[in-house]
Amino acid sequence: MKDLISVIIPVYNVEKFINRCVDSVIHQSYTNLEIILVDDGSPDNCPTICDNYSKQDSRIKVIHKKNGGLSDARNVGIEHSKGKYITFIDSDDYISNDYVEILYKLITKYNSKIAVADNYIFYEDGNIYDNSTGIKQCVSQSEFFEKMLWGIRDLDNGAWTKLYDAKLFENVKYPVGRLYEDTATTYKLIGQCERIAIYSKPIYYYMKRRDSITQGEFNENKMQLIKSTEELTEYIRDRYPKLEEGCNRKMLWAYFSTLSNLVVCKNDFKYENIRKQLFSYIRKNRKKVFFYSKTPKRDKMAILCSIFGYNFYKISWKFYLKITKKY
Repeated sequence: MKDLISVIIPVYNVEKFINRCVDSVIHQSYTNLEIILVDDGSPDNCPTICDNYSKQDSRIKVIHKKNGGLSDARNVGIEHSKGKYITFIDSDDYISNDYVEILYKLITKYNSKIAVADNYIFYEDGNIYDNSTGIKQCVSQSEFFEKMLWGIRDLDNGAWTKLYDAKLFENVKYPVGRLYEDTATTYKLIGQCERIAIYSKPIYYYMKRRDSITQGEFNENKMQLIKSTEELTEYIRDRYPKLEEGCNRKMLWAYFSTLSNLVVCKNDFKYENIRKQLFSYIRKNRKKVFFYSKTPKRDKMAILCSIFGYNFYKISWKFYLKITKKY
């Protein structure tokens, strides 16, 4: 008998998408699954949909709970899981029918505690983006951190696209009530692994929604990305001082990412103090990061645009989103 794998799916207000997600898990080629649907107090018809699924498939367990957010739902799912391995799927996403099998084979082949796959990014209009290479490999902890810091696409902070040894969560929980919870957590899991197996081919379908928590209107909570990134880079600096340049690049990216969230919202004029704070850090740190040999071209373009001030950066970012059909 193959190892039991727990698939944890937090569910909240995704009535339009949940069937696609759960169906993709039910039809996995790897069948020894425990499918945990965590209804996080969803106000739509999701609770009923979840219950109906549990009647159709004995592998499905439904947990109804008071709304506590994504982190809380994941933590509850972990607490109720019995699998040797755990994977998370957001309920508006879906996976290829061999997703679990591929990650399981990788984790056993390389005797690793985490296996990572690449993902397709798609939008509600149906456009799908794929920049993958299809390479299978195994990297050390420091190599993974280095690639993550420099923005290698398939090595990110996301909780999804990964299969974990369940023991990694014995002393790690997702921070409840915090945005960008993956950024605050994934590095702690990677930090427990000597090596990480990688499959650089997209087998996870990640949907970007305009009404999602991190993609919606700007508010001060969006600054939490900076706090989480600071914690991440401090953790890596302590263990791998040679990755200092990558940490500097990752921090500047967090400030630019937050600024980009600000410029596309209709009420950006309300956050002048935050804008000044973001731009102050960017001005102080952009030059050194620009001249790093590993700094991605997109980062360099953002730095160049920032030199001409906030309004120019705002226009440039909106133009970029328009031509890439992301805005």
